[in-house]
Amino acid sequence: MQLPFHIIEMLKRKSNSDLRLPSDCEQLSLDIESRTQVRIGATTLKRLLGFAHDERTPHASTLDVVARYLGYRHWEELAKIEDKGNSDFGTTDEEVRSADLQPGDCVEIAYLPDRIVKMQYLGNNRYRVMESRNSKLLVGDEVEILNFVLHHPLLVVNVWRDGQPMGQFTAGRVSGLSSITVFPSTLNS
Repeated sequence: MQLPFHIIEMLKRKSNSDLRLPSDCEQLSLDIESRTQVRIGATTLKRLLGFAHDERTPHASTLDVVARYLGYRHWEELAKIEDKGNSDFGTTDEEVRSADLQPGDCVEIAYLPDRIVKMQYLGNNRYRVMESRNSKLLVGDEVEILNFVLHHPLLVVNVWRDGQPMGQFTAGRVSGLSSITVFPSTLNS
């Protein structure tokens, strides 16, 4: 069972960690133990944070420790709080939406380990790859992307290579995008 998004965000804030890599669960385990005097193993935390796909329901005592770490008396109290961050019509400073761009604008993304892709916006959520370093996307590929969100994987709805559809593509699956830079088109000024 993976914890709800808003509770994972609370864990990130409490631990002062992005929790972007499975190895971050070791440090979180130590922090939880130092604050609650109860140990939750890193493997269990990996399941709860979605790094290990496992649908087993954690023990109620494990969920209670997570709740205590976050300042709640028990899991039932934490589970009742409203999810204010998982659904929203607004955007954040860490998001770039294709709908907000103008044709000719360029977006450059980076993700681990050392991948960089620069794309020019064509309109209608479509981009042409202009530069690609260490990525499976190639110069000349056309891609359909709805939005770019920092520290989240990039979902490419479809890739067209030499005019042929190749299907979906996900970039930065483990640690998400490490940077997003928009270069406005000089044609739009």
